[in-house]
Amino acid sequence: MGDLLTRHGLAELRETAVLAASELVTAACRFTPDREMLLRVHWQFDALRIVLHDQHPCHGSPEKSDECQERRSADMWLPAAAVDAHGGDWGLAPTLTASGGSKTWALLHP
Repeated sequence: MGDLLTRHGLAELRETAVLAASELVTAACRFTPDREMLLRVHWQFDALRIVLHDQHPCHGSPEKSDECQERRSADMWLPAAAVDAHGGDWGLAPTLTASGGSKTWALLHP
């Protein structure tokens, strides 16, 4: 991914984007082992968008869901710091499907 960003004139985003993508994938693997995920990296509205969808199962109660959200958010401290330092944004949200799932993202500006 780093070489691709350089070829497209986004070399200044290279290190942060690679770190963010690898951390999003790592967190998804930790919280949804043996399940599929989709990583999408695209340039839109003058920002690099890194979005990961995973198949994290639904929790049985709102309390369990909140606990899981807090654990996953705390686990994202490294990409959060890198993205924030680059003036970007990141987040984590449940995917609104019957089977569950989560969406995490990082948004980077050059």
